Amino acid sequence: MGMQTQALVSAKWLANMVNRNLVGPRLRILDSSWYLPMMNRDGKKEFARSHIPGASFFDIDECADRSSKFDHMLPSEKFFADYVGNLGIGNDSHVVVYDASDFGAFTCSRVWWMFRFFGHPQVSVLNGGFRNWVKEGHPVSGTYTKPEPARFTATVKNSSWVKSFEEITKNISTQELQVVDVRPYGRFRGIEPEPREGVQPGHIPGSKCMPFFDFLDEDGMMLSTEKLKEFFEKSLVDLNKPVCGSCGSGVTACHVALAAHLCGAPEASVYDGSWYEWFTKAPPEHVASEAKSKL
Repeated sequence: MGMQTQALVSAKWLANMVNRNLVGPRLRILDSSWYLPMMNRDGKKEFARSHIPGASFFDIDECADRSSKFDHMLPSEKFFADYVGNLGIGNDSHVVVYDASDFGAFTCSRVWWMFRFFGHPQVSVLNGGFRNWVKEGHPVSGTYTKPEPARFTATVKNSSWVKSFEEITKNISTQELQVVDVRPYGRFRGIEPEPREGVQPGHIPGSKCMPFFDFLDEDGMMLSTEKLKEFFEKSLVDLNKPVCGSCGSGVTACHVALAAHLCGAPEASVYDGSWYEWFTKAPPEHVASEAKSKL
């Protein structure tokens, strides 16, 4: 794959690696499936029944800052290093992440972004996800053999890839960052409910809305670079200026980072706390909504 790891790999390419028994210390596959309670699916249980042969399960709730009251916030370097090392991933492993969502990509972009954040650019997303893997007739497995642990060193080189509540608050007046919210338009506008208890819909003042599923085509494949660029343009987001992804809790926000990366803008940041944190901490005037009254 050359020096530059491709952000996307095809099911055909990965199936070829699986069939040639090349999954191992140099190539690790991760299933990062996770679902909102209303989706009525259990990623871990589904993984136990059926996954890409040789894959391990990456739990975004487990590999997180467990002391935070907000969901799946970034863990420390050491925690991340221990967690992925335990899955047999070393600093020379090429990591391929996927999820089994109906979207084709839901949580895998978050794990792709986490690896890059912790200094490991050799990471790719399986284009089309498990959904297309199965559709194309590639093999699946219901058995799991835990890989030999490996030594992984995490190094954060770009702490600016993560934005805090304070930075996003400051940005309301400076507008240096273009905050891109990937929740559906209804939630962004404040007229459709949030999936989390006690959180009202709405958006950060000045942010733009680019629903994450619109980065994908109807088959769950990532749009072509041309079409991604058109989507950013149409959404009035300038890729030559700083971009920051936001969503409900910092997971699908990473679709912005992946899409920007594919368009040649690899420095997009993510607001880790996203709407869940924003709604909890922001003053009422910083919760923009079309709904008449804020409860």
